[in-house]
Order: sequence, then structure tokens, then C-alpha cells
Amino acid sequence: MKKIGNEDNTKVKKKSNSLTLPDEIITNKIYLIRDKKVMLDEDLAKLYGVETRRLNEQVKRNITRFPKDFMFQLKTEEYKSLMSQFAISNRGGRRKLPYAFTEQGVAMLSGILNSERAINVNIQIMRVFTKVREILMDTFSLKLDIEEIRKKLENHDKNIELVFSYLDELIEKQEKTPPRKSIGYKRTSE
Repeated sequence: MKKIGNEDNTKVKKKSNSLTLPDEIITNKIYLIRDKKVMLDEDLAKLYGVETRRLNEQVKRNITRFPKDFMFQLKTEEYKSLMSQFAISNRGGRRKLPYAFTEQGVAMLSGILNSERAINVNIQIMRVFTKVREILMDTFSLKLDIEEIRKKLENHDKNIELVFSYLDELIEKQEKTPPRKSIGYKRTSE
């Protein structure tokens, strides 16, 4: 379980009537849990400007929109690991373990949260998820290219070793065989 983003920056920009958040804020709230990129309910609630319990109430009222691959509840060990790894405070404490929403789950939240802020934030979150996916695909593509180069280099090393071993064999053969007599016309000295 690891955090995708780097640092927590809480500056908010206003663009005319709509609200925009820096991509870093959203990126820093994306975690990798159970090999899925997810956002926690409390982080989403803060971004949407609602209480966590209100967000979860709306989700429970519309639970059929959130199958297991859209949303899941963290296990105790996962939450403890998350708290210790990223210094999430346990003050005030949660009574229930947090819910994690995948990209599809976050998209589904837009259907149950109708405030202008929630809609704008949701659009930004979708864009950030898309950017993260593109970055991961670029990284994966780069890793494949590097692996291909590495294999070629390994083959080159093997081929070079083979050439040197053949050269060594030829040199040994040449040293073992006695010199041959020259054939043909011999020049006599004048």
C-alpha cells in the first residue's frame, strides 16, 4: 500500500465561478491499496466540501451503484499501515474503517452528489486519474524498452564471448600444428 502523490498542498484556486484545485492535491490523495488506485472517503469528502458521514450516507442510500470493484472498506491492518506510513492522525478517531473508492467509484459519486463544487471537483479527479494512468503506461512502456535493450546486450555479450572462444581455439590449433613447407618456385640469391 503506497501513496501515489508526493506532498500535501492545500492551496485552492478560484477560476471565475468554478473552483479548481491544483492537481497535486488530488494526486496526493490517491493511494495504491490492493493493487488498485483509490481515494479514501474522508479525502473525497474534504475535496467535495461535505462531511465524511454525509458522503457515506449518500453512498449507502445508493449502494447498488457501488459494486465491490468500485468501492471497498479497508481492513484494520490496511488502515493501521496507512496511518503509520503516512502519519495520519488517529485523534478524534473513526468509529468505522474508511471506504476506498476506485476511479469508477469516484465517477459514480458524481451521480449522487449534485453540488456545483462536487461536480467540478469530480471532473478534476477524473482528469488526474487519467494523467496518472498515462504516466503509468508511459513508465510501463519505458520499462519494456529497457528490458528489450538489456536482452540485446546480454545476447551481444554472449556473442562476443563466443567469438573470443573461437579465436582462442584457432590460436591453439595454429600453435599445435607444425609449420608447413613452402611450395612453389624458390628464389635463388644472385
